[in-house]
Amino acid sequence: MAEDPTRMPVKTEDKTVESGSALPAWRPLETLRREVDRPFWQRQLTWAATPAVDIVEKDNAFEVVADVPGFDEKNIEVKVARGALTIKGARQEEQEEKKKGYYVNERRSGSFERTFRLPEGIDAGRIEASFRKGVLTVTLPKKPEAQEPERNIAVRTD
Repeated sequence: MAEDPTRMPVKTEDKTVESGSALPAWRPLETLRREVDRPFWQRQLTWAATPAVDIVEKDNAFEVVADVPGFDEKNIEVKVARGALTIKGARQEEQEEKKKGYYVNERRSGSFERTFRLPEGIDAGRIEASFRKGVLTVTLPKKPEAQEPERNIAVRTD
């Protein structure tokens, strides 16, 4: 006997359900909760992996500005090697609170690493980094030949 061509198996989770049979109950509150929670989890995971970084070209240098709140300058490492700038950070926090009737001991840790290819014309020997209020600024000075002034070029009509 031939199978009914209008019925198609649909796979959900680990069970095979024939179309036309009962589907799992729709749970709007659970769906709403997942949708509300998702941006918070994504932001937390994204931040831990990659802090926000702005790269700005100025006349005499490039500036790399990284937002690293919660980190101290002693927990941040800036390296230049083989034409690349690497910024690393790691931290560990521990909080312990003992009071009558309860005890809290929390540990948090996080790390990040970002690597950027250095543009042509950078004077690697003069690169500087500064840290203030959770913002790391790395200044990449340009070599004198890379700082040629702009000049206007006349457009001719033939």
